[in-house]
Amino acid sequence: MEMAIGSHPTCKLTPTKSLLSSSRIIEPSKLNPIYSSSWQKRQFHGRALSIKTKSINSRTPLRNSVKCSVTEATDTTAEIKPQLVRRDGIRNIAIVAHVDHGKTTLVDAMLRQAKVFRDNQFMQERIMDSNDIERERGITILSKNTSIQYNDTKINIIDTPGHSDFGGEVERILNMVEGILLVVDSVEGPMPQTRFVLKKALEFGHAVIVVVNKIDRSSARPDYVVNSTFELFIELNANDEQCDFQVIYASGIKGTAGLSPEKLADDLGPLFETIVRCIPGPQIAKDGVLQMLATSIEYDEHKGRIAIGRLHAGALRRGMDVRICSSENECRFGKVSELFVYEKFNRVPVDTVEAGDICAVCGFDDIQIGETIADRAFGMPLPSIKVEEPTVRMAFSINTSPFVGREGKYVTGRNLRDRLFRELERNLAMKVEDGETSDTLIVSGRGTLHITILIENMRREGYEFMVGPPKVINKKVNDKLLEPYEIAIVEVPEEYMGPVVELLGRRRGQMIDMQGTGAEGQTMMKYKIPTRGLLGLRNSILTVSRGTALLNTIFDEYGPWAGDINTRDLGSLVAFEGGTSTSYALASSQDRGQMFIRPGADVYKGQIVGIHQRPGDLSLNVCKKKAATNVRSNKEVSVVLDTPVEFSLDDCIEYIQEDELVEVTPASIRMCKNPKMLKKYRGN
Repeated sequence: MEMAIGSHPTCKLTPTKSLLSSSRIIEPSKLNPIYSSSWQKRQFHGRALSIKTKSINSRTPLRNSVKCSVTEATDTTAEIKPQLVRRDGIRNIAIVAHVDHGKTTLVDAMLRQAKVFRDNQFMQERIMDSNDIERERGITILSKNTSIQYNDTKINIIDTPGHSDFGGEVERILNMVEGILLVVDSVEGPMPQTRFVLKKALEFGHAVIVVVNKIDRSSARPDYVVNSTFELFIELNANDEQCDFQVIYASGIKGTAGLSPEKLADDLGPLFETIVRCIPGPQIAKDGVLQMLATSIEYDEHKGRIAIGRLHAGALRRGMDVRICSSENECRFGKVSELFVYEKFNRVPVDTVEAGDICAVCGFDDIQIGETIADRAFGMPLPSIKVEEPTVRMAFSINTSPFVGREGKYVTGRNLRDRLFRELERNLAMKVEDGETSDTLIVSGRGTLHITILIENMRREGYEFMVGPPKVINKKVNDKLLEPYEIAIVEVPEEYMGPVVELLGRRRGQMIDMQGTGAEGQTMMKYKIPTRGLLGLRNSILTVSRGTALLNTIFDEYGPWAGDINTRDLGSLVAFEGGTSTSYALASSQDRGQMFIRPGADVYKGQIVGIHQRPGDLSLNVCKKKAATNVRSNKEVSVVLDTPVEFSLDDCIEYIQEDELVEVTPASIRMCKNPKMLKKYRGN
């Protein structure tokens, strides 16, 4: 093992004008006390003092482990098998981060400075977020491919989702790359999704470059962030080479980067040079037989299904006859009709693709994610892609309300079934099973947001259906009932800490850590909480904190059943008569709670029209009209109505209970009582 005392990184810097000197030495006395042990580890377990010693507890190097050090460059080649070579001139990287840490903005700056677009060409913000829902919500949902040319090196870039519910996308694309850019906010530091994606990357043995983004923020604390990130590496059992990560300080919005937070270059040159220097080229079997793993699937109206992946061995040519393998005993034959590579922001047709590059292949109408495109005669399948199991499920059923067919195009059970099973072709982290009845399907995902995005996409495509409340997926091990637990990190102003702590305690949350953040008056609390306790928690936390709290969660493990959890204290206001709502009826109904509807809205019997101000449900008539005989000619009575509460799709799914459903149509989202679960309402 190489001992190291000195500045981070250990790379020998090339004499270029954009690379700046880096200083990573932080006095132990200035560190937070909780990092004192890690500081000692850093001083004695991992920098470049050029002293060769044998490690007593040396770890076995992971696949593709690369040391960003000139003194040890010869050691890595000795470990590579004779038939495997590194392809220079290509770098395959994934940009991963927690949600809202600025990775998509950083990609925009990289594309601009690589001259992907003309100087006079209009370029919208977050160009990689091309999906309508991604732009509306401001999050990345699907991974995207692009590439840039830096000097003589082609850099294939994959932008990944930052939300934990879409972790399946991140797990898939890690098969295509040799290194990652781990983007961390300069104030918040490592967050739940940071831990998840870093754990997966380290398991693959990928090289990691840590990018401390938003370094221009006034409350930035780069020393704390870098040391917290190093602590995370230690917790995840990274080997000594992986712990010796390179750090880049950057401002994605300004398009600047450097090796020191005080001295940033005028552009992203230091970042590009670090990628070329510290991320290895793809390890390939150049003279081997063809092997390419289909990591992602896209669909084009003219070209059909398009398989995207990295070519592991051999060469792929247009018009080539190949074998499609799902396992050693299940293979079929096909022919490559079209072949593309990624250049700048477009797919460019080519005749041949060499091993190590990321490409898109057409000509296979039935290819699935995880299958291997192999040589027709001697091809063998690559290991299939495995993702973590889902933790939440919801019941999808056909629309049975009186308003069925008014707004939707696809309303039958066959339409619903076909669409859900088609989703499985590209969404590996999702599962679909038959329900208790013929018109019900159980959809399982990584979280409520994961399934909610599917629901939103389906309603925009013209589907009408109903969904039940989210339920966690429990397990039984040795006759013990286990349920999923998640790590929840809540940032809240100190004045609202009390109500937030009380709320999390009622939902069986256990506090793990609490500390102040860089922002004045802000406190960050870390909880371990059952997934059941998170259902409907986001709205409740925003309510008790007056909209100031931030909640981030990620799956942790399965643990013992925590007991009963009450996720809603108030009942619902239910219409017991159908028709059109009136101002007269709503004026008296709003005294019973908060209403969801306005005058003139069509309602049906059993529809939820508001939130009751007390526990238990209450039936009322919101279509009642004022009798004509009560109207006096000499006096008009004005009715003042409260503004109704407007719930989004996410809010409705969080709100409903066991006996309630959400009716989803292209134009409307309504809630109703489940007619199959008879229940007596108060007031009947």
